[in-house]
Amino acid sequence: MDKVLGTLNGMEFTIGDSLLELSYLIAALLFVYGLKLLSHPASARRGNLWAAGGMGLAMITTLFLHKDTAGQGIPSLNMWVIIAFIAFGAVIGLIIARKVKMTAMPQLVSLFNASGGAASMLVALLEYPSAAAGDVGSILVTVLGLIIGSIAFSGSVIAYGKLDGKVGSIIKPFMTYLNLLLLLVTIAFGAFIVASSTSPAHMVWAIYTLMAISIVYGITFVMPIGGADMPVVISLLNALTGVAAAMAGFIYSNQAMILGGILVGAAGMILTMLMCKAMNRSLINVIIGAFGSAGAAGAKHEQGTVKEIQLSDAAVLLSYSQKVVIIPGYGLAVAQAQHIVHELDMLLEDKGVEVKYAIHPVAGRMPGHMNVLLAEADVPYEQLIEMDAINPDMPNVDVAIVVGANDVVNPAAHDDPSSPIHGMPIIDAHLAKNIIIMKRGMGKGYAGIENALFFNDKASMLFGDAKSSIQKLVNEIKSM
Repeated sequence: MDKVLGTLNGMEFTIGDSLLELSYLIAALLFVYGLKLLSHPASARRGNLWAAGGMGLAMITTLFLHKDTAGQGIPSLNMWVIIAFIAFGAVIGLIIARKVKMTAMPQLVSLFNASGGAASMLVALLEYPSAAAGDVGSILVTVLGLIIGSIAFSGSVIAYGKLDGKVGSIIKPFMTYLNLLLLLVTIAFGAFIVASSTSPAHMVWAIYTLMAISIVYGITFVMPIGGADMPVVISLLNALTGVAAAMAGFIYSNQAMILGGILVGAAGMILTMLMCKAMNRSLINVIIGAFGSAGAAGAKHEQGTVKEIQLSDAAVLLSYSQKVVIIPGYGLAVAQAQHIVHELDMLLEDKGVEVKYAIHPVAGRMPGHMNVLLAEADVPYEQLIEMDAINPDMPNVDVAIVVGANDVVNPAAHDDPSSPIHGMPIIDAHLAKNIIIMKRGMGKGYAGIENALFFNDKASMLFGDAKSSIQKLVNEIKSM
């Protein structure tokens, strides 16, 4: 039996309680340390392990040291059920993590967000009926957890479907008004439930209704978002999942859940705002602007002619260059060409060519997609240069190689006020002395608009699968 150390607010405080609180403090420190390590690709793997260790510690100590208000621990049957489901989830997660392709990583992140939101939603749903009558604070936290968790769940499911090509977009003016109406209804109904806190047991119907409205709002909130804005939306949904987890932590008065949720929510929101800044747009504009899928409605202009380049000419041009910048995009991920492109950069460096990678903040389908992709191929982090740092040097670059990128190098962002991406910061590939663009064809990017770079006088197209084209280019350079 636990030794009683003292009392706190009229409640006995035991050794077990002390160890549990200490474990939460250690877990919080591990979360922060892991988050710090995640800021650099070279240490990101260790950061994940440290943070996972903190969560594992919190889970184990809660399992064995948690006591209810009556001083009773978790029943042994419940404990075995919890352990079994944790083990089952761990096995499923391990299998998925090993089998998922890098191209499907954004979809996986969306599913993770959905599962986190669903968990918080279910916690609120189950705990509301047992809330103390008149406890406004507890009911408010429960309602907020339900709303945010439901929106994060359904929104993330739709985001997964859109990223995987299973769900289309609904780009209609009425969607903006529908979303505003649903948001107001959700807030008003949530306020009604909180105001009725004197009889939560009789308001169960209301909490289920609120859940349904919130789920519908999560769906309609993501449906109009254009493809080019999906990285921002994924980051925002991640932040919402963190906030929902923090709300669940308040419901259970669990410091580990509160701290973990706050860290995830804060990090996700900071990343979201940084990405909006990189796109030169506000978060509200991203949410209601339907940017990305509206590109087809933009003005169409005669761009000019497209030039092709032969492999032999490209090999000579690259081999006798001094500076080469590789600009990766989602097409690189689709072709899984990260390893062969690293072989190309090493081959060129052996010839005395300085090779860098230009990374746009929203290239790919999720935040940091290109960084993760190239890190998998062991590209040194020092070669990955962010957009703001590489752009001033682009006029000095002999060859810019665009591999699967489209919207993030489109000069229309600078030159065409009628373009839906006008004002968005881009990588200034058009300022390089020569431009080689690797694409399967003349298809438009995720924003759905024509890329003016294809028609630039300095640009040449190397058509074909990126992996195959780069492999042939490597062979051609080796044979010189």
